[in-house]
Amino acid sequence: MATESPAEARSTVNPDDPYENWNRSVFVFNDTVDSWVLRPVAQAYRTVTPDIVDRGVTNFFNNLTEIRNFTNSLLQLKGESAVVAFGRFTFNTVFGLAGIFDVATGFDLPERPEDFGQTLGYWGAGSGPYLMLPFLGPSSPRHFAGLATDGFVMPSAWDSVDSPESYYARGLQIVDKRADFIPAEGLISGDRYTFVRNAFLQRREFLINDGKITVDPFASEDEEDLMLEDF
Repeated sequence: MATESPAEARSTVNPDDPYENWNRSVFVFNDTVDSWVLRPVAQAYRTVTPDIVDRGVTNFFNNLTEIRNFTNSLLQLKGESAVVAFGRFTFNTVFGLAGIFDVATGFDLPERPEDFGQTLGYWGAGSGPYLMLPFLGPSSPRHFAGLATDGFVMPSAWDSVDSPESYYARGLQIVDKRADFIPAEGLISGDRYTFVRNAFLQRREFLINDGKITVDPFASEDEEDLMLEDF
């Protein structure tokens, strides 16, 4: 029996990705920018930054996201998650030196990520089609609306636009986040665009359904693990 070529397979519209041709073009653009700019900087950052410092930077920015987690937990009527987010922020800020050390996890308060995209899903808003956005990467209308809304909740949004420190901090956060993805790159197999898309969609489903997800039975064990990471 004849098999479809990749081009023929893409000619059939995927209901989850109706703009695949456009998305693939943006994916190539993002990948080029990443290969020539962001990844080399992130690799250099990993090379010169001691592990304990790298972990501290990641913890610091993760601690700030607890404000987002707390706010969206309240909006989703998740009282327990709101208490956990408040407790994590308090413990890590006071006892973890402004969040550099994640002491809250040691107190049995693991992070419970909540964002406004999840809040929209909780209240019944559909995800919409898959989108690959320039510079921002995988998204959807619901996810992008959540990103834009959460941007006004995060403390950095309150900083003066004339303050260069806010830009330095945002740049450090982006580089640190990209550096954290480098070890997982070897798990990506097959068509990279398809892998990234499936990883993103499954991760969002996982978050919106509070961990209840039907994993693709044809995905390898390593692929499933990567898909459930914070892609």
